[in-house]
Parts: sequence; C-alpha cells; structure tokens
Amino acid sequence: MKRKIFACLLWCVASVAAMAQTKSNKIEFTEYTLPNGLHVILHQDNSTPNVAVSVLYHVGSKNEVKGRTGFAHFFEHLMFEGTENIDRGQYMSMVQAAGGSLNANTSFDRTYYYELLPSNQIALGLWMEAERMKGAKVDEVGVETQRKVVQEEKRMRVDNQPYGTILENTFGLAYTTHPYKVTPIGTFEDLNNAKIEEFRDFYKTFYVPNNATLSIAGDINVEETKKMIEQYFGSIPKGTKEIPRPTIKEPKQTEERRKIVYDNIQLPAVIQAYHIPAQGTPDHYALSMLTTLLSGGQSARLPKALVDKQQKAVAALSIPFPTEDPGLFLTYAIANVGVDAQALEDAMNVEVERVKTEPLSDKEFQKLRNQVESQFVQQNSTVAGRAENLANYHVYFKDANLINTEIDRYMKVTKEDIQRVAKEYLTKDNRVVLHYLPKSAQPKQ
Repeated sequence: MKRKIFACLLWCVASVAAMAQTKSNKIEFTEYTLPNGLHVILHQDNSTPNVAVSVLYHVGSKNEVKGRTGFAHFFEHLMFEGTENIDRGQYMSMVQAAGGSLNANTSFDRTYYYELLPSNQIALGLWMEAERMKGAKVDEVGVETQRKVVQEEKRMRVDNQPYGTILENTFGLAYTTHPYKVTPIGTFEDLNNAKIEEFRDFYKTFYVPNNATLSIAGDINVEETKKMIEQYFGSIPKGTKEIPRPTIKEPKQTEERRKIVYDNIQLPAVIQAYHIPAQGTPDHYALSMLTTLLSGGQSARLPKALVDKQQKAVAALSIPFPTEDPGLFLTYAIANVGVDAQALEDAMNVEVERVKTEPLSDKEFQKLRNQVESQFVQQNSTVAGRAENLANYHVYFKDANLINTEIDRYMKVTKEDIQRVAKEYLTKDNRVVLHYLPKSAQPKQ
C-alpha cells in the first residue's frame, strides 16, 4: 500500500511540475482579419534574429473532385513557378540569396508554404507570399513543366520505392466514398487529362485571401509588421468563388477488408488500419496517447515485443493520422528474415489485445504522459514550429490559443480512456489489413 501511495504521489508531483512548466512558457500572439478575409497571426519572439513567414491555404486533396485528383499537390509545385514580378524558378534562389530557406507541403486537408529568413528580410517573405497569392503563373509552360516534375516525384517516391505504395493502397482500401480514398499525390491520368482552364479555376477558387492564414513568428515588431502586411496583402481582392467543402461521410465499416500487394521488396510487411474519429475529438487524444504507448521509442510495446524480444520484425510502429475528417490509425511492421506475414500479423494482434485486456501500470502511464508533454513542448520550440501550429489551430479548430492549452486535453486522458478507445476502435470489423509480399512470392498465372 505504501509503495502505491508513493507512486501516486510521484505521479501528482510530476504532473503539476509539467503543467507549471508548460504554462510558464505561454506563447503570446496577436490575430486579426483583413477586409479581404486574410486571417493574420503574429507571434513576437526577439530572442534570435530569425523570422518564419508562412501561409496556410485551407485546401488539400479532399477538396478535389473525382477524375481530377492531385491538384492541391500539383499547385504546391506550380506556385513556385513565379509571378509577373518574379521570374520563373526564382523563388528558391531569391530566398537563399537573402540567407534563408523555404519549402511547402500538402496533405489531405491543407497546403502550407513558408520561408525562414533573417528578421531583416521579413519584407521579402511577405512580398513573395503576396505575389504567390495574387498572381501565380498558371500558364502552359509552368503546367507542363510541373506535370513532369510531379510525375517523376511519384515514380521515385511511390511507384519505384520499396513499400512506397503503402499509403496509396491502405487509404484506397479503407475508404469507399470519402475523398481520403485518394492520397494527395493523385494519379498520372487525372493530371494528364486536366486542361489549363481547370487549373486556373482551381487557383482562383482556393488560393485566395479568404481561404488563407498568414502566420508569422520570430524577431518582429508587431505594429510595424501589421503595416507591411497591409502594404503587401491589403489590396489583394477577396475570392469571388464559393469555396467547396466536402460533406461526404464514409459509411461505417462492418467487416474486415484484406489485400495482398506484391512489391519489389525482400521482407514482408503487415499494415493494419483502423477507422478513428477526426482530430480534436476527445477520443483522438486518447488514441494519440495510445500510439505513443505502442511505438513511442524503442522501449514502447510494439518494438519491444516484436523487434527486441520475439525478433519477428526489424521495425514496428503505429501512426494515427490527424485529419480534419475521421481518419485512420495504422499499425505497421516489417518482418525479420524468415518470418512470414501471417506470423507477424498474429504477433501484432497480441500486442493490440494486450492494451484492451491489461491495465496500464502507474509507472507506464506516467512515462506516457511525460513523453506527450515533451513532444508538445518540442513542437513549439522553434519559430517555424510556432508559426505552423498557430495556423493549424486557427484553421482546424478556430482557436489559435490551443497552442497553449491543447496539452490540457491530453492530460485529461486517463488510463481507462486509453483502454476504452483500444476496445472501441481497434477491432477487426473496423480495420483493413494489407500484406506486402516480395514479387517472387506471387503465384504464377
């Protein structure tokens, strides 16, 4: 009894200390919306002479229509082609010449552009993003150039990469009607069949101030930055087209679906994908903590059991996809030499069932909370991370202050919650299972 009381006392002390540490690092920010609909978030941190300038457009692959997939990812590339005032292909060289870096990424739900610059170059970042927003080149030369770039990227990263089609096949099997069925990179056929007018219409619909969030973090003066934002973005007209938001709901899955994929690989792999609620829901936080329990480091349950103890896998992990609509929770493992896919799947199932039947110890639960706390702090440890998270919280939850308070939602999750969501969502009827096997194992026709 004394040992249990002492463990509980340590748990309480650690929790209070962690929460105090988080609250002492509160991230202050200013936000407002321009008349054209552009939402602006400014976070001033003068500790280092750097600034992150970012624009999040609320458009991803789920906003595409059937037969025209890959548009959002395509525009991630196309909008580096230039504008009337920026020569083709000069985005990268201009930022690098100023001592900075830049990049962009696309997901199911958003497209994100950012520049990391010395703070005395903030005007450059603002001007370049304003140029991209008001007059990106959507012409035949740029479209044809980027068609080839995107197709080559798909060949290298997906089609010809070992295990590269896992997400494509997993989401394609898990979803029957929702746009998440197609991953952001889309298909060659759809991009090749699209006309220049369709690309221009997509640009005019989604890449407009009223569908964008400008988030800036770093060594800035807020009032001076506001003036520059008005100078560069204030005159950009609001979009005139209705911004479509998909309302399709994926029907509840009632039985397990399975697929075998023969790939250019040496070792089999097993992927299990379970349907889960959207990000921001209470169960999402419990499921996020569950994935840390299963694969948060080498001592986590999946690698410890499958890789270290049983030596049935060379790698094992779990990933919950944080998506705006209900998403997927993946468990994934690559078999060790001589281990077949079914034996690996059986071992994975045992670890999932353990979560459902064996309560977490106080020690394991406290370690889990500490890991989540540490991850939360690390995500906000750089100006780039803060700029992105502020934009995400505003767009997805209409509450940028979650950058300070979302950790409270994680800390409300109990051991019982983790066990409950495992029982509720990690069921065979709610999942798809893929076995990736070497092409040499494929039966001859």
